[in-house]
Amino acid sequence: MWDRLNVHRSAATRLRRRNRSIHPVFLPPYAPELNPVEVFWAYLKMNPLANHAPLDVDELGRRAKRHTREIARDQILLRSFLQATPLSLRLR
Repeated sequence: MWDRLNVHRSAATRLRRRNRSIHPVFLPPYAPELNPVEVFWAYLKMNPLANHAPLDVDELGRRAKRHTREIARDQILLRSFLQATPLSLRLR
């Protein structure tokens, strides 16, 4: 599932040519409420990164990467990002 950024559209085309069992689905041009990644970023900003004043951009990047890795290991939290959208996941 991708937004309509040109890079994603071309990647979807290449992916589909290589593997017919993958069906890319594009979100409408601007629909953050449908995009689970937007829910992830909101969570990251409002929870682990909230009230943190980094000294520089590098420190912020390191902290964001560390928390992103922690979130990636939490399957329940990841599923909650999907559940926060009105999308349904089903096989074609």
